[in-house]
Amino acid sequence: MKKSIRIAILGLAGLVIAAAGGGGVWWWQGRQAAAAKAPAAPVLDKQEYKYVTLDKVIVMLRGNAGEPLSHYLAVDLVFKTAAEKEKIVKEHLPLLRSIAVKALSAYTLDKATAMTIEQLAADVNAAFEASYTSDRHEKPFTEALIGKLIVE
Repeated sequence: MKKSIRIAILGLAGLVIAAAGGGGVWWWQGRQAAAAKAPAAPVLDKQEYKYVTLDKVIVMLRGNAGEPLSHYLAVDLVFKTAAEKEKIVKEHLPLLRSIAVKALSAYTLDKATAMTIEQLAADVNAAFEASYTSDRHEKPFTEALIGKLIVE
């Protein structure tokens, strides 16, 4: 009788150890999966940037037919560029003004007032990208930012 009790106790102990080991493996794999899903630490951009401004880009907004008053949009643009390309951006400011005027003059008052700053900046950046792509030149700045916006 003692022999059968010992075998039962050893079997039960083995079962407990196996369950604990399986639970440990399951827990460890869950931690590894959670760590893999966790977002990686953001990579810091160590590039030195300069910011070049283009002040007072003013366009007359398209009005509705028969509307007596003219409406205007005034925007100050800021170009984020690498330090070594700052001079090139300054030389391109007349071109950049022309592209911005062309892109912004297509807006109506209703459309301009309904847009957010992010949407307007995205449209202007798309116009710059399209112009530099069609001219087959490298864009000398990273992005154009909106420094000031007035719609009246």
